[in-house]
Amino acid sequence: MTASTSTAPVAAAELPSPQEFADTFAALEREIGKVVVGHREALRRILVAFFAGGHVLIEGVPGIGKTLIVRSLGEALNLSFSRVQFTIDLMPADITGTRMLEEGDSGRRTMVFVPGPLFAHIVLADEINRATPKTQSALLEAMAELQVTVAGKTHALHTPFFVLATLNPIEMEGTYPLPEAQLDRFLFKVPLSYPEVEELRQIVRGTTGAQMARISPVFEFEPARRINALRHLVREVIVAPQVEDYVAALVRETIPEVTTDARVKQYVSFGSSPRGAQALILGAKAIALLRGRVNVAFSDVEEIAVPALAHRLVVNFAAETEGVTARSIVDHLVEAGKKWQR
Repeated sequence: MTASTSTAPVAAAELPSPQEFADTFAALEREIGKVVVGHREALRRILVAFFAGGHVLIEGVPGIGKTLIVRSLGEALNLSFSRVQFTIDLMPADITGTRMLEEGDSGRRTMVFVPGPLFAHIVLADEINRATPKTQSALLEAMAELQVTVAGKTHALHTPFFVLATLNPIEMEGTYPLPEAQLDRFLFKVPLSYPEVEELRQIVRGTTGAQMARISPVFEFEPARRINALRHLVREVIVAPQVEDYVAALVRETIPEVTTDARVKQYVSFGSSPRGAQALILGAKAIALLRGRVNVAFSDVEEIAVPALAHRLVVNFAAETEGVTARSIVDHLVEAGKKWQR
């Protein structure tokens, strides 16, 4: 398990109840929904990933609300928020922080560490594919280790720490697409689609009038401690051996060398890593709590199979020419996998 999904230790007496988790989740959806029109399914998946302790990659064209969702999440949670616009000239020190020479009252000069924008609870990495691989790697290291190292000294990041990175699927000139191995570091990949007609009307009315909607924080006091407790509660959800077997079988079926599925053999070059199984279990645990249970059901896994697995599959040229997507492969495996549910 990567460090990015770890949670701070919480005493059993401090653990919130499953009902408190569901109420908090609903309150967040309600508050963010005041300013974010549509994207209900995407928002639900982002919140599931947040409480599961992972990070999210959002893909969508400019102007459909990616930045607004992240900023609204920070306001609703009452946590610190920073935004980094990734550009081709962005250097690792621009996001991690750097050492600077500072002169004290006595006139003596010393080197001090000045934290970068990664030292916030929620970080929006906007258009991550516009930065060079060197800067992308600095962000991914912080996501995995919950720390940055500058001049040989390690600095711990805030907890909870949550990264939402965005990908712009257009304007590929001057971009550095994330390699598949780096995509694997994100718990979920969530696409954002264009708004419907009525949603577009609501967006225009809400953003061009004299009164703007305001978000009320869900947590007034000690938000970080309470969120860490809710994340720990997710970890406490029970997973039966049958569900673990189902998840393991589902992930193994994505690997063309070992699968028994003809469609995977025909269209997939590389299957999911073990991180895919971790994402399925953690996401399913959060879904179970939302449904009022403290144990994971097969349906919980099925609900988050696409955001957890699709970006971990590499389809081949035959799939691209025939319009077969990784998402459709995962949907196919979920449907075929119902025979393993016993």
